[in-house]
Amino acid sequence: MKRVVITGMGIYSSIGKNLEEVTKSLYDGKSGIGIDPLRISYGYRSPLTGIVKRPDLKNMLDRRSRICLAEEGEYAYMATIEALKNAQIDMDFLEKNEIGMFYGNDSSAKAVIDAHAIVLEKKDTTLMGSGAIFQSMNSTITMNLSTIFKLKGINMTISAACASGSHAIGLGLMFIRNGLQDMVICGGGQETNYLSMGSFDALSVFSLRTDDPTKASRPFDAQRDGLVPSGGAATVILEEYEHALKRGAPIIAEVIGYGFSSNGSNISQPSDIGSMIAMERALKNANIKSKDIDYVNAHATSTPQGDAFEAVAIDKLFGTHKPEVSSTKSMTGHECWMAGTSEVIYSILMMQHNFVAPNINFETPDEFSKNLNIANKTITKNINVFLSNSFGFGGTNSALIVKKI
Repeated sequence: MKRVVITGMGIYSSIGKNLEEVTKSLYDGKSGIGIDPLRISYGYRSPLTGIVKRPDLKNMLDRRSRICLAEEGEYAYMATIEALKNAQIDMDFLEKNEIGMFYGNDSSAKAVIDAHAIVLEKKDTTLMGSGAIFQSMNSTITMNLSTIFKLKGINMTISAACASGSHAIGLGLMFIRNGLQDMVICGGGQETNYLSMGSFDALSVFSLRTDDPTKASRPFDAQRDGLVPSGGAATVILEEYEHALKRGAPIIAEVIGYGFSSNGSNISQPSDIGSMIAMERALKNANIKSKDIDYVNAHATSTPQGDAFEAVAIDKLFGTHKPEVSSTKSMTGHECWMAGTSEVIYSILMMQHNFVAPNINFETPDEFSKNLNIANKTITKNINVFLSNSFGFGGTNSALIVKKI
């Protein structure tokens, strides 16, 4: 079976617009959460969100490319150019070689709503513009980036709720392992505008701790009252090991395990059993034992039920072996469709710099989290192997295992 390595990474998030900024924020335990005034006037129950500034692409892309990109596509473009640069891949290489793309995305709300508003007012569909269709489809990121970067390999959007970015990496791993591609660009993107999360806010699952936004996201803490939505984009370059060696690519880490499952029950209720199956399958796929895991980047979003179910699953899986656990969502908020990729990047940055980022705002454990070894401050640690969890609506679960190389 072919080995699969990561040769490039790129990130554009609420805690930094590149790898260097993000590494510092992770180490410092810096929150990227704030209040969006537009959400208050629009009628949100909670105005809390990860604050992500949209990039200015005027000097980077031609007008035609820009008008086809939705907000999440802009973030994905920024993350991908950083990842390609780090992987030492230029446009000439992209044009001459077959490279694929799996990218997680599960909505493009603003583009759809904006186009509808124009037609509703003008009664003329042509006035919504020629880029509207390419912004409004769920596959907006892959259709745009595959064109911009002239990709000729597999080209597909992964739509799997908050596990989208993780499944994208898992599928890239499978394609390369089985010799179907030598290189795949994988990632996840999430829009952060005020229109993007209204229906999610309607479920009353967002935190109401608006007096201090940086304290609102509190995974595993007994006083947590809901998640904080966030977004941006994250990209990794997956490559077959021998292919990477041959071209002299910088090898960052190796993806050794992918596990998945579906709860097959409630559309929004989490499951410790489903989580366990995904994690156990990832361990089996990686051919390692739970005792070999040094760190767990938990899915934990700061919801009362979700964190409890995951804590039970992690406790059952690891038993007396207690690896450090933290949820970087305590700093970033829940990055939804991008989270599965961004959290792999966050964990690799910890691996590269020998630390475990803190689960900030974890002050009081509950009856479930008390059984875990949760890092509530930055810890100096040599991480050789980590597990990253991602779970989503509809009971979709994904677990990835990455090894230092």
